[in-house]
This record gives sequence, structure tokens and C-alpha cells, in this order.
Amino acid sequence: MQLAGVADDGAAHDELRAAARVPRRGVAGAHGELGAAILRPDGRVVVGLPSPPVHLVSRPVLHAALLDGLPAGTVEWSTPVRDLADLPEADVVVGADGIHSVVRAAVTPVAPRPLGTVALRGTVPGAVASVTETWGRGRIFGITPQAPDSTNWFACFRADLLDRRPAGLSQAQFLGELYRDWHPAVRRVVGAVTDDGIDRRTLLDLPPLPTYVDGRHVLVGDAAHAMAPNLGRGACESLVDAVCLADALAAASSVEEGLRRYDSLRRRRTRPVVRLSRLLNRVSTTRLPGRRGPVLTGVP
Repeated sequence: MQLAGVADDGAAHDELRAAARVPRRGVAGAHGELGAAILRPDGRVVVGLPSPPVHLVSRPVLHAALLDGLPAGTVEWSTPVRDLADLPEADVVVGADGIHSVVRAAVTPVAPRPLGTVALRGTVPGAVASVTETWGRGRIFGITPQAPDSTNWFACFRADLLDRRPAGLSQAQFLGELYRDWHPAVRRVVGAVTDDGIDRRTLLDLPPLPTYVDGRHVLVGDAAHAMAPNLGRGACESLVDAVCLADALAAASSVEEGLRRYDSLRRRRTRPVVRLSRLLNRVSTTRLPGRRGPVLTGVP
């Protein structure tokens, strides 16, 4: 069988074991006694989340490890696919081309939907030893280790807050204004953010698709089930998709049977994750007037 032009040979699969090097490149170890925590803007703990020792791996590191395990010439750079006719002949065409997927357009005409929120994210110099997400009214701020000498950060808030950005105020300055009264760890990270280090995204997700498969075309990752980032499951579910697709095809007597098996399994498993991610995005960025419901109790 050939998958989008990549030969299904044992050597290629063996080389993918190079990904085992990832933990040694990432940030390893338990992150504080709590493992992770949701905090109030004043720094007090709302919820502590104990966890066993974990490996945090940045996407560039993971991508590099996976690329190292592929035969030379497998990846063709700077060759965007604007039409399925641009693709080589293959038994299976895997659409792993994101929320604005070209392949999805051939499978089902379902468009992304806005979440009404915006995410700003990036990295800053310096290490942190814990994973925290701070919840305030209408906004959140997350901090995680990225590497031994750098830190990931993200901010998420309602899109209408951008309308309050004064003319002439840079994105970094506006970020500083939004979080100026929050606890020192947030202020320290925000103070290190520069305009050229901010990745800003209007957040979208996908409504449930009727199928992830059409003929020889199959969708994985954000092309199939793009979700709000609040559960941190987007990239994880993409990896699970890849494993399940490979297993389904390997166990099936035909490509059609394998794709049907993958479609049945992954649509059923990913739909609730998309729904819960959307709900958490809405709850965490809601600013309720007056009294707050029990979900937000204790969160300023």
C-alpha cells in the first residue's frame, strides 16, 4: 500500500522510532508539588492538579524528531496544495492540513465556526518549574515550561476586548494593560513579551462532521476535529488519529474497510472532546454580571 506517495516499508517505520529521543530533548520531571494548578489573579490556588512526572515537548522539537525518522525526500517543502489534483497518485490521501483543509473540502463542505475569542501566545526567556493557568473575569493566562531556558505563555480572552485597545497601543502594551493587576508570575512573563514574539489567532473550531472519509481521502487532526485549545487536546488527538489510522489500515483486508473502521472509531471519540473544549473556552472567558454561578465560584 502507498500512503500519499510514501512507501509502506519496514525501514521507514523503524526510523520513526527516532521519536523516542524526544523526552531527552524536552523538559522532564514533576512540575512542583501540585503538578499543575488553576490560580486566581491574586495567585491563590483554586484547583491543584496532582500528576506523575511528565515530559513536556515543544512542537518544533517533536516535528524535528519525526522528520529525522523519515527517509530523505519524503517531505517536499514549499509545495502548497491548493487543489487535490496537485497531489500524487496514492491508495490513501491523508488530509492533515489543518482547520482550513483543502482535503476536507473534497470530503464534506463544512466550514469552521468562530468561538468569539482570541488567543495570544509565545515564548519568553527564562525557566519556570510549574504549569499554571490563571482565571480572571473574561480572560485567562497560562504559563508552562518550554525548554530549560524558556517558557511558554498564552492569553485567551473575548474578541470584543480588542475593541477597547487604545489607538497607538502595541499588542505587548495592551497585554500588559489586560494583566497589570495579576499575580507576579503573570506580570513577570508579560513584562518579557515583545510585539514580534506574539502569535495572535482568532479562535475557531469545527462543527461535527458527518464523516472523516470519502473514497480514498481521510481526515486527521484539525482537518477533522479542530477544537478550542482550552483542554490542550488538539495535538494529542492528532497523534491518536495517526496511530488509529495506521492500525486500522494494517488490520483491514482492504483500504475501504480500514478507512471505515478509522472513521467509526475516531468520530465517536473526538466529538465529545470538541464539545467540552468549546464549553471550557466559553466558561473561562465569560464575564458574568453580578453574582456568578457555581462553575466560577472563587474566580475574580
